[in-house]
Amino acid sequence: MIRINLLPHREEAKKARREQFFVLVGLVSVLGALIVFAGYTLIGGAITNQESANDFLKKEIAVLDKQLDQIKRLKEQTQALLSRKQVIENLQRDRGETVYLLSELVKQVPEGIYLKAVKQDGLKINITGNAQSNARISALMRNLEASPWLEQPQLVESKAVVVNGRRVYEFGMNFIVTRVKPDEGKDKK
Repeated sequence: MIRINLLPHREEAKKARREQFFVLVGLVSVLGALIVFAGYTLIGGAITNQESANDFLKKEIAVLDKQLDQIKRLKEQTQALLSRKQVIENLQRDRGETVYLLSELVKQVPEGIYLKAVKQDGLKINITGNAQSNARISALMRNLEASPWLEQPQLVESKAVVVNGRRVYEFGMNFIVTRVKPDEGKDKK
């Protein structure tokens, strides 16, 4: 039998495997480092893109906030104009009210009653005057109740006083003016 000494060959194969192992470990380390670098680069790029998107959104939100403020101011101006318009419409509607009131008072005050003062607070009217008798005061109340423009007469007080040597009845009365709608005002003229 022939004997072959394989010891140096095995050592060379072992050495080659060891070198191959270190080369593979080096390549895996380099590949791992490349993967980690690529991951950090991608994550850094994503963060940069998100930050730029966030900055863009903040700028757009600021622009929209300014526009919302302008819209709010415009709404306030619109509301102010509408309230002014309403006041003007109310004044326009009520401009003939005093004329109707005085005209109706002239028609409804019976003979023997003298008005001293007429005060208006919104729709409420307060009159004071002198009457020759309580019957004339009650006639005035009936006339006011029957009037289409005046309603709810209430006698505040009635007292007998002497004026210029004559006995008269001093009275105070409240009543309400009925609001005139444009169509009704034309019909009642």
